[in-house]
Amino acid sequence: MNRRRILGVSALVALVLAVIATRGFGILFPSVSGGLTLHGNVDIRQVDLAFRVSGRIASLPFEEGTRVRQGSVVAELDPGPLKDKLRAANAQIAITNAELNKRINGNRPQDIAQAQARLADLQASLEAAKGDFDRREALVKKGAVSEAVLETTAARFRSAQAQVRAAEQALALERAGARKEDIEVARAQHQRAIAEAGSANSELSDTILRAPNTGTILTRVREQGAIVQAGETVMTLTIENPLRVRAYIAEPDVSRISPGMAVTVRTDGNDRIYHGRIGHISPTAEFTPKTVQTEALRTDLVYRVRIIVTNPDDALRQGAPVTVAVPGARPHAGN
Repeated sequence: MNRRRILGVSALVALVLAVIATRGFGILFPSVSGGLTLHGNVDIRQVDLAFRVSGRIASLPFEEGTRVRQGSVVAELDPGPLKDKLRAANAQIAITNAELNKRINGNRPQDIAQAQARLADLQASLEAAKGDFDRREALVKKGAVSEAVLETTAARFRSAQAQVRAAEQALALERAGARKEDIEVARAQHQRAIAEAGSANSELSDTILRAPNTGTILTRVREQGAIVQAGETVMTLTIENPLRVRAYIAEPDVSRISPGMAVTVRTDGNDRIYHGRIGHISPTAEFTPKTVQTEALRTDLVYRVRIIVTNPDDALRQGAPVTVAVPGARPHAGN
């Protein structure tokens, strides 16, 4: 009796173990998702900082390894030459502005009066020259004056006529003032001077180099006193925020995740659990990169996944290998 009971209990235990091992042969317990684990690295994000103008470095206040905030002044050029350029540009604005106002306001009454006086003087000279010509013409007919003398007098008369006509035109121009085209030329020159001053002011502002984001100075490429050209790297700054993780997922598992899913991130030698979300899944497949360790074969096709970490700290270093858990991953389509 006891032997039968023992055998019965043993058979029941074996059946229970079989049910657990086979998940009830797919009938008693439906399959559920066990999550998904990905492997990758913290993205290395850096920016090379450079001036937009050339010059001599006047100051570099921070050493390598210093953490700086966004907007901090990390380098300055000697502003002297560009200040001189700005002063010259402002002086040119004043010159062109005066010329434009002169053309718009027209000639002064004194200028017009001067032109009238000159015309009156030339008209008087013309009258005298005409009188000389008339007298000598009559004397030539009587033989009292030679033809040569008459020709000389006639030449002076014609010259006086020409001078009067020129003075009349000059007086008309003084009264009319500047032409519309001349005013437009003066206005364009003034606007160009303003633009050149603006450019000089922008260049002066560019002698100050600010951190575009909060980060750590990784390297100082140049030192104080060095002459640098526009666009030449002065220092390299890491980008801390947002902190991104680059992971890879095998092709059969792509359908199990989607952007926005919550994830946890762990790194070697650090017990802290970081939280984040899937931000982007690459639309194109690629072969597993040699620098990434995955559970699939290296020849398998994988998709790149970008993960945004929401609570990073200094212990989560750029380039560090990480393990990413996706607890909400969907089960395989066949399960």
